[in-house]
Parts: sequence; C-alpha cells; structure tokens
Amino acid sequence: MKIACLGGGPAGLYFGISMKLRDPNHEIVVVERNRPYDTFGWGVVFSDQTMENLRLNDPKTADAILAEFAHWDDIDIHFKGECVTSTGHGFAGIGRKRMLNILQDRAQELGIELIFEQEVDGVDAYKDYDLIVASDGLNSKIRSANPEAFQPDIDTRPNKFIWLGTKKKYDAFTFIFEETEHGWIWVHAYKFDADTSTFIVECTEKTWRGLGLDKADTEQSIAICEEIFKDYLDCNALMSNARHLRGSAWLNFPRINCGTYHHDNVVLMGDAAHTAHFSIGSGTKLALEDAIVLADLLHSEDSMEAAFTQYQEARRLEVLKLQSAARNSMEWFEELERYTHFDPPQFAYSLLTRSQRVSHENLRLRDKEWLTSVERWFAGKSAAGVTANTAANDVPPPMFTPFRLRQMDVMNRIVVSPMATYSATDGIPNDFHLVHLGARAQGGAGLVFTEMTCVTPAGRITPGCPGLYSDEQEAAWKRIVDYTHQWSGAKIAMQLGHSGPKGSTKIGWEGMDQPLDEDGDEGNWELLAPSPVPWSPNNQTPREMTEADMDDVEAAFVQAVERADRCGFDMVEMHAAHGYLLSAFLTPLTNKRVDEYGGLLENRLRFPLRVFAAMRAAWPSDKPMSVRISANDWVGEEGITPDDAVEIARAFKQAGADIIDVSAGQTSIQAKPVYGRMFQTPFSDRIRNEAGIATMAVGNIFEVDHVNSILAAGRADLCCLARPHLADPYWTLHAAAEQGYQGAAWPNQYLPGRDQYERNLARAADMAIQV
Repeated sequence: MKIACLGGGPAGLYFGISMKLRDPNHEIVVVERNRPYDTFGWGVVFSDQTMENLRLNDPKTADAILAEFAHWDDIDIHFKGECVTSTGHGFAGIGRKRMLNILQDRAQELGIELIFEQEVDGVDAYKDYDLIVASDGLNSKIRSANPEAFQPDIDTRPNKFIWLGTKKKYDAFTFIFEETEHGWIWVHAYKFDADTSTFIVECTEKTWRGLGLDKADTEQSIAICEEIFKDYLDCNALMSNARHLRGSAWLNFPRINCGTYHHDNVVLMGDAAHTAHFSIGSGTKLALEDAIVLADLLHSEDSMEAAFTQYQEARRLEVLKLQSAARNSMEWFEELERYTHFDPPQFAYSLLTRSQRVSHENLRLRDKEWLTSVERWFAGKSAAGVTANTAANDVPPPMFTPFRLRQMDVMNRIVVSPMATYSATDGIPNDFHLVHLGARAQGGAGLVFTEMTCVTPAGRITPGCPGLYSDEQEAAWKRIVDYTHQWSGAKIAMQLGHSGPKGSTKIGWEGMDQPLDEDGDEGNWELLAPSPVPWSPNNQTPREMTEADMDDVEAAFVQAVERADRCGFDMVEMHAAHGYLLSAFLTPLTNKRVDEYGGLLENRLRFPLRVFAAMRAAWPSDKPMSVRISANDWVGEEGITPDDAVEIARAFKQAGADIIDVSAGQTSIQAKPVYGRMFQTPFSDRIRNEAGIATMAVGNIFEVDHVNSILAAGRADLCCLARPHLADPYWTLHAAAEQGYQGAAWPNQYLPGRDQYERNLARAADMAIQV
C-alpha cells in the first residue's frame, strides 16, 4: 500500500515502522509540521507490559528504547512538610525527544520517508494514497475538519498545567504539594535520563489567576514556579521546550474520545482519536498499541474496511478502561482541596489509589511495610488500641477498626445494608426476619440494618413490607433486636420510610414497581406524594399532600421512632432516597409544588428536614441517627446532582444527623446510571470531605479490597454491603480469615468451623505457592 502518516509523533512513526516490518513493499511517508527535535513535553513513562508489547512487535526498537530508560521504584509525596515514600511501583521513563529520534532513525532505516516542517491542513493533498493515518495529535486538524464522520467528544478540563523540565534529578516519581495564599499548586516530577527530569506544574484556574500566571509569559511563569518550589529544586532552573507552540505554555487538558475512528480511507490514531490524562501516563502507550493493532489487522483482514472495524472494536475497550482510570485520577487532582485536610499518610494513600487501578492489597504487594504503617495510623485514629509498639500482625485492617457515633460503638466498619425481603404479613416481621437478620449479625458485621420499615399501612411499598405502627409489630421487632444483642456483637439499626408515589406495588419477584392487581386480595391503596406525579405511566397517580397530610406523616414517623427506641434499636435511619416519599420531596423530578415546599432546593428540603427534626427530638440524644439520600438522580441538571447532594447533607448535618447513607438513583425511570465497581462511592467521598460529615458508602462494593481501600482513602467511614450478604451471611468473618486477622469474634458454637476454614485457606495458599 501507499500510506501517508500525517503527524510525526509516536503514533505515526511507530505505525509506519510496524507496517514496514510486516511488508517491506509498503510505500510510506510520515509528514510532521515541526522540526525533528521539536516536541511538547519532556519525558515519557512506560510500564513493563507496554515494553513487552513493543519487544514482540519490533525487538530492535524496544532494545534501543530500553537502553535509554531511567528506572525507579519509589514514589515520593511531599505534603505538609513531610515526605511520604512508597516503593515497589516500577516505573521507567525516557526523554520524549530521544524516543522520537529512535523512532525516526528506525523508520529511515526501514525506508520510510520523513518530511518535516510541513503543515497538514487536510487530506486533499494525499488523495492518491491508499491509506491516510491521522496521527496529528490532540489538536488534530483532520479530525476537526470532519466532525460529522469522527464524532469527537471533547471535554476540556478546568485545571491549568505547564510542562517543564529541570536538571534536578529526582530519583523517585515525585509529587510536590505547596499551599499558597491563593490555593494549592503541585508538581508531577520524574527523571527520564541521566541528567534531566520532567516537571509538570498543575493548579486550579482560581489559583492560577491568583498567582498572576494568567498574565505571565513563559519566562515569568517559570520564575514564579521556581520561587514556589525552590526548596525542591536545589538551585536548579526550570526549562521550557514549548516555545515553538503558539499561545500560552499553560494548557487545559482535553479529554477526547471519538465515536468513530475511521472514514473512507482515513483512520485516527493516538491522541487524534483519544486522550488519557497525563497523571497516569498512558497516552503514548495507547498510541503505540494503536499502531501495533492496526498494522496486525491490515495484514490479517480481507479488506481495509474490515480492518478498520476490528481496529475500533479492539481499541475501544482498552481505551475506555484507561480513560476510566485516567478520569478518576484527573478528577482527584481537580478536586485536590477536598483532601488537603487529610493527615499525610491518608493523603498519600488517597493519591496512590486515586485511579482505582491500585488497591489496598496491591499496595501490600508493592510495599508491605509502608501499607502496614498506614494501617497502623488508621487504627490509631479509631481508638483501636494500636500504638507504635503494636506488632505488625496485630494491626487490624481498616475494615476491622471500631467506629463511634455518639455513644454507639460499632466493632467494625462493615454494614449489612437495608435489603427489601417482602416477607412480612400485615407489616409484622416474622421468623424469616429473625433468621435473616440474626444470621448476618452472627456473621460478624458491625452494624445490621432492617429493610425499609414503613410508618403507616399506606406507606408500605408492597403488602410484604414490614411496618412499625402497631404494638404487634413492635413486639416482633423487639424479639429480633433482643436476639441480635444477646447472640452477637453487632449493633442493629432501624430504617424508617414511607413509600410515597412508589407504593401499592407487587412484591419484588412478582413484578418490581408494578401496581397491585385491582382484583387481588388487597387492591391498590391511595398514594401520597408532594405532587400528583406517578412513578411511571403504569403506576397510579398519587394525591398531592396537604398540610394536614404532612402533619399526619410527621406524627407517624415520630411514633415509629418512639417504638424503635422501646424495641432497643441502636440507631434509626430516615429513608429519604430512591424516590420514596421524602426523596420525592427532595428531587425536582417529582416535586412540582409552587408553595413553600417546592421550587428551590431549600424549599424542597423543608418537609424532609421537618420530619427529621421531629424524629431527632423523639430519639434519645445519646443514640445516633442517619439519613439515606440519593446523591444523583442520573438525569443531569434536571434532577438532584452531586452538588445538590452536598448541600442536602449539610442541611441534615445541621439538623443533627450523625452520618449520611449515600446511595443514588431509583428516583426516575429516565435515569441513566453509570454502573461499575464501587460506582456510588465518589458521592460518599464528596459528601464526607466537602460537607464534613461521616458517610456510609454503598453500591457494588463486594470485595475485601474494595472496603479497605474506601476506608483507608477517607472516602467513607462505613461500607454497606447488600448482595454479598445475601450470598454469604458470614461475609465479614470470612473476610477476617482471608486477611489472617484474628480479632474478629466468631460465635463460640462455630469455632470449629472457623478453624477448618482457616486451615483450608492456609492449605490453598501453600498449594498456590507450590504451583
């Protein structure tokens, strides 16, 4: 084929090399607008896996790059006058100019024509080429000239950064965080050859403007940065190699992802097709691997179109995975000041786990000693009785540290989340509930929640939902509470709610959210809501609540709280999430009122806060209360947003809430949630660290690693697990055994089972080592 690579960065050069290696008869030209030694940026970071991919594709190029590598294992984090060092991370870097020269030399050796200092404004001049590769970077003119074909999604991020270099040699990958009178500013630095280091300075736009960097040219910017970071430069200057670029050397990162990578005989590659934030260093990796994959497919598929289709499918998943990690990392830096109140150990842990690609146990593999020091710090902050002299084996994992809310001491951070079981009769819990909740209490969790328990008969979701509005119900719940306290160390919490517009439906396995049959035993009952907005077209339209209705509902919540206290519950939670009555007041999707209870968020909060205040007044002052909220309606600005959730949490904190149970969604059938591991934890993180209130994280948390990572990083104070406890009532005790933690209290009756379980784990570990 006759091939034109328009853009002479890593993607275009390496694609040309890869094609020539597969067929020397290809006629290839690489066209670059800059001179051979011009480049933006200083160093490039590679992982071992990337190098292995390069070695398999072209050993000669890989060896040439490898010979120039600077290696390091440590990460140094300078924060609040301390340097936290974690080892075992295994990075390798090379100068970007040197890497380009290696690729240029290899390309010329293989007979590829290189043309420099030639602008490329489009593809018209290359119509006689069989294949045109748009490798012209994140500001791709070829992509921009045909947005209808390539469907670029470009999200320009708010932080400012400048890519500098220095002769100061950093022997570790180094993060430096400095607080100025205008806000925080920080550095990502790493050595990439024997004499030089990359030095990327980043800050928010507010700090950037406050420091006068918006008015500074490159030389003035360098001078300001040298002054701020002088203690870390050892009298070495900062340098820029971006003077060939137009405009300011300060940039905003554009997150790019194209809906389509190809059109006719033009294909996008590298940053022209997708970008990954520099904080995880994967942009060049993606570009080189794009080149390898497309070169392979062009020689294996029957047609260019088939190769392009397979190329996009093959690369999209890898790109999405890396962009997801990059987004997490990027947003951590964008919201840095959310975490600057942390102590240095927790700040460093949060930084290292920001992308969610590095977990708690992964850190243990990398640097066991450092992770133990973090666990020791965490346990020391939680009144676990751990000191500097506590043996490493006696330091509990974060999930097994105690936690206090008012006068309630929870023995560990695991919560059995409220889970609807639809098994009550006339609202009365029975032997199923005793066994269900009792087994999970005996299974080691620190806190066990009832399912949503309704405050009136008409406040039930289904005929199978339990209530707490009669003496018979109260007696049944007291039996369960007494059992929990007698036979386990768990605390037990009552979740109280009213179904509102989502009531009068079938039990879950007969038809989730479907209205009852009119000819059934119960028939449908009247629904109450802030506004006459049905849950769906299939559900009945609720009646708009009057002031008298509000008085009745408030009284019902208070009476239920008083009953919960007589039962002996340790904590009460008000359910204001998932589209039920109090949630329906909070979200504008279902609250269309024009009185003092509708409109602005402060008005929509009025009734839920009124109910909470009445509950708090009726609940003993030494016992804690929580509120469950939906922190995101998943419908954009039309519903509750994460910004709103912080304000909601602040309001309940001021009203006396001790902890927020942070869920999301289930408030609209129009919702488009973004699922994934721990997908709701970012909302908990934000509320905890912006509103300054304890939180419970919930949502697809199912591994020990998830729990320990969330807690140690300060993203939540407790972790709620639902489905894992349905599958394994003894999830917490099993988690203790799997971590080798001896401090979890098994029921005496079950100690032989514990011993066998631990022996089997040890045997399996020995066999794995032998294999």
